[in-house]
Amino acid sequence: MIMESTDMTEGRTGPHRNLSVPLARLGYAAALLVLLAATSGLEGYDLFLASSILSYAISAMGLNVLMGYNGQISLGHGAFFAIGAYTAAICIDRFAVPFTLTPVIAGIVGMGAGWLIGKPALRLEGVYLALATFGLAIATPTVLRSDLFAEWTGGVQGLFLGIEPAPEWMGLDLDQSIYLTVVAYFGLFAFLTLRLVQGLNGKAWIATRDNPIAARAMGFDVTRAKTRAFVFSVLACSVGGALQAVAVQFVAPDSFPFFLSIALFTAVVVGGLCSPLLGPLLGAAFIVLVPNVTEEIWQGGSWAVYGGVIIGVIAIQSRGLAGIMTGITSWVRDRITGQTTTRYERK
Repeated sequence: MIMESTDMTEGRTGPHRNLSVPLARLGYAAALLVLLAATSGLEGYDLFLASSILSYAISAMGLNVLMGYNGQISLGHGAFFAIGAYTAAICIDRFAVPFTLTPVIAGIVGMGAGWLIGKPALRLEGVYLALATFGLAIATPTVLRSDLFAEWTGGVQGLFLGIEPAPEWMGLDLDQSIYLTVVAYFGLFAFLTLRLVQGLNGKAWIATRDNPIAARAMGFDVTRAKTRAFVFSVLACSVGGALQAVAVQFVAPDSFPFFLSIALFTAVVVGGLCSPLLGPLLGAAFIVLVPNVTEEIWQGGSWAVYGGVIIGVIAIQSRGLAGIMTGITSWVRDRITGQTTTRYERK
């Protein structure tokens, strides 16, 4: 008798499970090729939108680790997005650092800030942690406007970034060079995220989320697991913020309101919790593209339409857009192969 798989990420019998890993790697390689091909297929504003989607997707990957895999709720990661953006802007504006290197510096600064803030904040759980990060998101724009830091941040007026295009021998314009940089960092964080969630850290995060007492009994350091998840989420948000600042070539306090934290939260939940790559990518596309579409549908009432779309997505599939996409592909695969979906997938 062939036992039915209980793995909700696969839910199939042995032969299909053996094929899942190489097929997944093939899919990742194909997706990377599509992203690289977009360099020549897109231009101008479309290329900027693609860069923005990937930048937000990087941030959503990190926040998905914190919320989906570790079960912590944050309403303040827009603040770390702003830290990354301003770090990149200051590096470019004041120290003429190449824009390709600024996300690295932004990530280091963001991790430091995340560790300092995360250590005391992670003593809180659930809604209390959400409230603490909520306060951080509210305070950030005010701090950025402050005259105390205006010499570095540009105050209310912000900073314009003078980014040098790629060398002529590369045959790339500025938008293309920025986009390829974003793709490179997206590929790096996709690799890191998969390695983390599929490794020992992922097991520690899930065990801590599901039952902290049992996790301690299994030998996991719950506090360290929470801190690592928080710091990685901050790292991703900081790098995403730096890349978005490079894409926009401008930063100002009004670019990072509290609503940005809500948008990142929305990207993770609507995209699909515990979907390491597809969920963040679909969620980022949602928060970047859907507001523009809803504005065309109902001018003056676009946010009502936007809210209705969010409710509709979650009502259809609690696992978000990734769950909908997985369900569709499974249905098509079943029709082609004649296989039936297990009861675990139907849930």
